[in-house]
Amino acid sequence: MKSIASQEDITKIIHTDHFDPFRVLGAHPTEVKGNKGIAIRAFLPDTIAAEVVEFDGDLELTATKMNKIVEEGFFEAFFPDRTEIFRYKLRRHAKNGEIATFYDSYSFLPTLTEFDLYLFNAGDHHRIYEKLGAHFAEVDGVGGIQFAVWAPAARSVSVIGSFNEWDRRKHPMRVLGSSGVWEIFIPGLPEGELYKFQIKTKAGTLIDKSDPYGFEMELRPSTASRVNVLGGFEWNDDAWMSSRRSTDQLSKPISLYEIHLGSWARVPEDGSRWMTYRELAAQVVDYVKARGFTHVELMPVMEHPLDASWGYQVTGYFAPTSRFGKPQDFMYFVDYCHEHGIGVILDWVPAHFPKDPYALGMFDGTHLYEHSDPRRGEHQDWGTYIFNYGRHEVRNFLVSNALYWLDKYHVDGLRIDAVASMLYLDYSRREGEWVPNQYGGRENIDAIAFLKQLNGVVHHYYPGCLMIAEESTAWPGVTNSLQNGGLGFDLKWNMGWMHDMLEYFSHDPIHRAYHHRNLTFALLYAFSERFMLPLSHDEVVHGKRSLLDKMPGDLWQKFANLRALFGLMFAFPGKKLLFMGGELGQWVEWNHESSLDWHLLQYESHQGVQRLIDNLHALYDSEASLHEVDFEYKGFEWIDFQDAANSVIAFERKAKDPRNRIVVVCNFTPVPRYGYRVGVSDLGKYQELLNTDSSYYAGSNLGNSGEIDAESIPFHHHPFSLSLTLPPLAVLFLKLKKQPA
Repeated sequence: MKSIASQEDITKIIHTDHFDPFRVLGAHPTEVKGNKGIAIRAFLPDTIAAEVVEFDGDLELTATKMNKIVEEGFFEAFFPDRTEIFRYKLRRHAKNGEIATFYDSYSFLPTLTEFDLYLFNAGDHHRIYEKLGAHFAEVDGVGGIQFAVWAPAARSVSVIGSFNEWDRRKHPMRVLGSSGVWEIFIPGLPEGELYKFQIKTKAGTLIDKSDPYGFEMELRPSTASRVNVLGGFEWNDDAWMSSRRSTDQLSKPISLYEIHLGSWARVPEDGSRWMTYRELAAQVVDYVKARGFTHVELMPVMEHPLDASWGYQVTGYFAPTSRFGKPQDFMYFVDYCHEHGIGVILDWVPAHFPKDPYALGMFDGTHLYEHSDPRRGEHQDWGTYIFNYGRHEVRNFLVSNALYWLDKYHVDGLRIDAVASMLYLDYSRREGEWVPNQYGGRENIDAIAFLKQLNGVVHHYYPGCLMIAEESTAWPGVTNSLQNGGLGFDLKWNMGWMHDMLEYFSHDPIHRAYHHRNLTFALLYAFSERFMLPLSHDEVVHGKRSLLDKMPGDLWQKFANLRALFGLMFAFPGKKLLFMGGELGQWVEWNHESSLDWHLLQYESHQGVQRLIDNLHALYDSEASLHEVDFEYKGFEWIDFQDAANSVIAFERKAKDPRNRIVVVCNFTPVPRYGYRVGVSDLGKYQELLNTDSSYYAGSNLGNSGEIDAESIPFHHHPFSLSLTLPPLAVLFLKLKKQPA
């Protein structure tokens, strides 16, 4: 039977080659032999017969048989003398005998507005995750799921899923103008359905892609997205969120416990399985609070296919990994942390993404999210793609993704991974392997603009959230404000401090006199940025050995060195980060496939390390001089940094009130030093607040009997001094107890 539609349109529909199937399918005013009416067309593969059903509420009024135009399943019905589009359903009689009645997707208008598309194409739609992807929508009183995806170079795009037998012919999408965004509304679709976007490239190749904006994904190795509208969870953290907005975070103690959720603890009695988000919540929070940490920093929880990537090769930027449960379960984890006073920082990876064929790479058959030139678009070291930060829609994807985690999951900040690789076009590249910027330089101007936009937008919407840069170079102004030309981060990892300290502590104490500069060099730049002091996961993998195993000497000296390192870390200006297991004195390198060695806590030496972390945190929290002025010279003063021969340093930490100060003295040799004189500013009795050599920490318990009197003997350019007993491989914290009468 001849159709009102053109044969060309019918052929394009059958072969999913039409850029706008809505122009052909659905209801359309038309004219047949001078008679005006409404034509309704449907493409229903594997269908014997079809009808147009008119209804009033739930009451069926009429069912009009559709003409089958071609055997592939193109149907049409003409309603003469009808001038207005009317609501209808389709009834399908399938070849397998099934009969289904449903709303026609091609009878609904798009839900994305011209303004949405304009902002997205301009790179400024801060909530684009509420528009692209899969979302519940109610259109003309009918509920369903609205799908939208950006694929500007595609010939056609279809939603495929468990609900349509993964058949691209059943739900081809339309492209919205010149935006490159394809969309379709599927009425009646429930949550939980699996789906992908099948893209036909300009060359005619079919590629199946998971949803870049999908809120949930299948557990690897499966790769489909799952419809989840993130409903059904009731937050209980209003007090936390309100306090966060009104608090000056950077003058408070900040100590992050870096954790990999898959290997912090497992369930040995159940095949050593992962713990779920809900199981982890109480156990992690109880443990972290007991240690005194203020936050957990989670290694990437975004969906990723390879366990061994630790989450740093992301394929689902908007989906918490299904390894540990559903998105609502991760909400529970964050909410539980907040209810118990623990912040949550997420590692976030905007520097690169993997080449897995179902993910972002070559998304519409072209280099859509990545640069096409491999000299700009590929990380050779990591075998990954680099985002094209100069493309507005890509920048929009990343900025909105950052906001999404702060919005939907209430997280308290992001630690941005591999910032140095973003800033420099020649990062880890030889001559000829990189392309200079338009001014001939090595700076990635697009990435710099992206990072500035990111930090500006985050701080605008979420004051009190922390943006932390893992940046390993001397790039200036990483934590300077945007107004002053900086990148706008709150904190920067002090990688130089970390490397200097770990190198220093790895030397046998007999040689440390020749490496004294490692202890002091960081103070030359300590206040050029707002620094965080990290002892991170990267330092305890790939043959680098655990923190404890890096330490030289016999068993006692190894533990004493580790305690001294922790003591120095908490005395040094800067916020703190410690990777899980360090606080146990873990012997072996971190292994993502197994739990931490919790059994070590049966031994006194390991208990001592954990107790020291507890007490260092208590001191850090209670003494303003250790946290209040971390980023200015007035919060730190050297007493003596020149005693390389004895490997001793001494300094003061000061609060905003300079009279509130703590004296820190460090002896990094195994030799006790008696009568060691240290200059101080005030006369009086000094309390030994903490001694890392205490027997409580499994040390030798050498010290100053808890307190010592200052003497009127000028020393170290100070008017008074203390004659101290310095324990071996130890750090002392001393504070003036009272003024003399």
